[in-house]
Amino acid sequence: MTHNSTAKVQDQPVLNRSDFGENFAWGVATAAYQIEGAHDTADKGASIWDVFTDKRGKVKQNHHGKIACDFFNRYPDDLMLMQEMGIPNFRFSLSWSRLMPAGTGKVSQQGIDYYNRLIDHCLELGITPWVTLYHWDLPHELEKIGGWPNRDIVSWFSEYAALCANSFGDRVNHWMVLNEPMVFTGAGYFLGVHAPGRRGFGSFIPAVHHTALCQAEGGRILKSILPNAEVGTTISCSHVEPLRQCEKDIKAAQRVDALLNRLFLEPALGLGYPLDDLKFMRRIEKYMKPNDEALLQFDFDFIGIQNYTREIVKYSFWTPFLQANLVPAKKRNVPYTLMNWEVYPKGIYHLLHKYSQYKNIKKLLITENGAAFADELKDGQVNDQERVVFLQRYLQQVLRAKQEGANVHGYFVWSFLDNFEWAEGYDPRFGLVHVDYETQQRTIKNSGLWYRNFLMNKIK
Repeated sequence: MTHNSTAKVQDQPVLNRSDFGENFAWGVATAAYQIEGAHDTADKGASIWDVFTDKRGKVKQNHHGKIACDFFNRYPDDLMLMQEMGIPNFRFSLSWSRLMPAGTGKVSQQGIDYYNRLIDHCLELGITPWVTLYHWDLPHELEKIGGWPNRDIVSWFSEYAALCANSFGDRVNHWMVLNEPMVFTGAGYFLGVHAPGRRGFGSFIPAVHHTALCQAEGGRILKSILPNAEVGTTISCSHVEPLRQCEKDIKAAQRVDALLNRLFLEPALGLGYPLDDLKFMRRIEKYMKPNDEALLQFDFDFIGIQNYTREIVKYSFWTPFLQANLVPAKKRNVPYTLMNWEVYPKGIYHLLHKYSQYKNIKKLLITENGAAFADELKDGQVNDQERVVFLQRYLQQVLRAKQEGANVHGYFVWSFLDNFEWAEGYDPRFGLVHVDYETQQRTIKNSGLWYRNFLMNKIK
């Protein structure tokens, strides 16, 4: 796939939706900043991504999300397309700065009205909304007064979560508090490659702690207002393996696993931060207040797993703090996607078993899985066979894990539409539906047709 692509699934049984059971949740996922556009429509405030993309050189080709897929205006047609594709569940996020332009205080009635229309239209079409409170687009006004490294964000986020629950909870029964906290804290506050572009431990360590507090507090607020709602949060995770079976590589892989896969999950489960494996994170203790350990915990109804690849790790003396390096897929002679991520379906199988072993996790959902390939629109079609194969192979591993007792109850493809892929701009296309960004024309790709047939039990 990009490297020595395989065109067909060989010696694989035909997948049927019914194999997964009647109550398995199938859907697609999106995020507000990546698809909505309408960046300053009505009284929407600026988000950190609006500001970050205005800085030259931060995003490939200086792309931005000002228009994106224009989903803000085109959602009725897009939801009709979703219905035609037989997709029963739609995961989307709310834009904090569309609802509260300054992040706290004044509420935008026009923002509330927009999401009311979107939710109502989903329900009219028989599509169940799954709402993410926060998918990386912090209001810029809050970043100006410290953002995630400022502990006051716990009260700001609480106010926002309560607003969302009170405004939409009469119709939304499935909620996710955060999207991939490790990514938005790590890329945004340590590496500086995502908004807001801050670098170093001084921002990252407090951002991690306050984000973990918000994760649990958001869950408590949603449950207190909506006791019957299903409340989860999502974790980005990769299956991690050492390059060699030597102690240094094995320990390096353990450190990477703790950082990528456990840092935000284990505090929520009451296990605390994995500091034994991440000695450099011990400085987080200076941001801990009495009772914080208890405040980090919340009994989520589900944990959302977001998996795209696996990571192979080797020991590196010269890498500060972690003393570990990732070995790129390109150097390992393995198939990889346009994002240079290895295609490794067994990774999702291993992760489902790994997370099923945590006794405090009630259930798992795969809230994102997908791939970017060099899709081409030709004669009104996108023949993205690589993505079809990717989805089939990953789903076979999900089914295998489920049949072996893994606690998995749903699967959402990333993404419904091609969209703005953060620092990568519009080049990588992950969608089941192709978007021509000049004309906003939508074309269901072959992968979208395959998913439709799978969902409608028309796979032969």
